[in-house]
Amino acid sequence: MHSGLLSSSTTPFGAHAGMVLWALIVGLSFPAVGLLSEGLPPLLLTAIRFAIAALALGVLIRRAPDRWPSLPGLVLYAVMGLCLAVFFGAMFWAAHQVTALSMATLYVSVPLLAYALGRMFGVERPDLALLASLVLGAAGALALAFAGNSDEAAGMEFGFAEGVFFLGCGATSLYPVLSKWGLQRGWLSGNPALRTFWSLVAGGLLIGLLGLMFEPAGALAKMTSGDFLLVAYLGVFSSGVTFWLLQRATAVLTPGTVTAYTYLIPFVSLLVLFAAAPEKLGWQWLPGSAAVVLAIVFLLRRSAGGRLRSSD
Repeated sequence: MHSGLLSSSTTPFGAHAGMVLWALIVGLSFPAVGLLSEGLPPLLLTAIRFAIAALALGVLIRRAPDRWPSLPGLVLYAVMGLCLAVFFGAMFWAAHQVTALSMATLYVSVPLLAYALGRMFGVERPDLALLASLVLGAAGALALAFAGNSDEAAGMEFGFAEGVFFLGCGATSLYPVLSKWGLQRGWLSGNPALRTFWSLVAGGLLIGLLGLMFEPAGALAKMTSGDFLLVAYLGVFSSGVTFWLLQRATAVLTPGTVTAYTYLIPFVSLLVLFAAAPEKLGWQWLPGSAAVVLAIVFLLRRSAGGRLRSSD
């Protein structure tokens, strides 16, 4: 585990496999979040999660030779942390203003935004096959969102709150783009654990600052021992491991490909729903599920095809 975390090399197929695991961990985290006591401040909880994840990673990277970033790297980590703060801040604020369907609909833009931003930063090449896979995955994720929230469809609109959340989607799309861009310029460490650590530190500090500004810090006193154990689990796995998997994949895949795995998250949540309540299984879930799975299969086939061509 220690050597794997500190390894700076992975194959494209290994990166894809890691992102499938990423989607499973994130998708399974939503039921865990629902077990937390009501009334706890979400931004401050997120900052605590990031702090726990950074502490766990800090133990592993404390002896790494390049553990201290350069000045350009430090600035870039600060901007990456700002991306995380903007996303989580926008998400938690918008959650009280917009419907779940509106948020799910806007969130499917993340891989497409990552592809567009990647083209702007020069870390994505023109790739119609990838773009087609992203559009297919977006259509599938939208179909799943509408199937699960059909009663909210009539009330959908795009106002200021939706615009704020869309800004947050743009910010989280920029995170892997900046990681790839910094790697190409040698500003960021080739070690995914180090990149994860410093981006979590920067993001956690900024998110914690937002929490102190806009949330009642005294509400943390409501945390039970069970809440703390759950937050610790979410910190290590839903924050630490998932960010490490994302950083590991970013080194060998493009931002659009990496973020395409967000389309699997509602599919994983759907599997959890069916396991808990199989009577809710219906044909309306089939088109979206099929589109999402096909999009991921196409990405895996493209990776396998590229590996075969490179070996010829």
